[in-house]
Amino acid sequence: MSPWLRLALVAATLLLGACGTSPTRPPADPETLDPQRSQVVFHALSMVGKPYRYGGTSPEDGFDCSGLVWFTHHHAGIPVPRTTTTQSEGVRRISTQALTPGDLLFFRTGRAGPGHVSIYIGDGRFVHAPSSGRPVTTEDLDHPYWSRRFLHAGHFYSP
Repeated sequence: MSPWLRLALVAATLLLGACGTSPTRPPADPETLDPQRSQVVFHALSMVGKPYRYGGTSPEDGFDCSGLVWFTHHHAGIPVPRTTTTQSEGVRRISTQALTPGDLLFFRTGRAGPGHVSIYIGDGRFVHAPSSGRPVTTEDLDHPYWSRRFLHAGHFYSP
């Protein structure tokens, strides 16, 4: 991992840890993260503040939730489907106890099945494109809104 990427991940972990609630598990050591996972997390965090746009897949146009997942994985060299439903169907599912930065979190948001996807960044937090009028941001997984709607987690990485 390049020194700049390592520094960016350490800084992001410290910054996010300082503004969150008590952690649900310790943040991952950037030194031990798979390089593809590091790239996904780095790209996701670098998109914070970008606008939401339904169907969006780029920083210039904005993102919807699955577009952000598609974009970050594409830049890390990991092919993923484009929509939340197909992403949910294609992941290798994991338990919440096994979450590692770069994993995907799926939520039910008003209809049966997954309606929202986000990228886990460690320390009980995730980054996502929430909804129209709100930019890409970070959230706590234990926030009542999200914890009640959580469905499952998974990833597209090799074992």
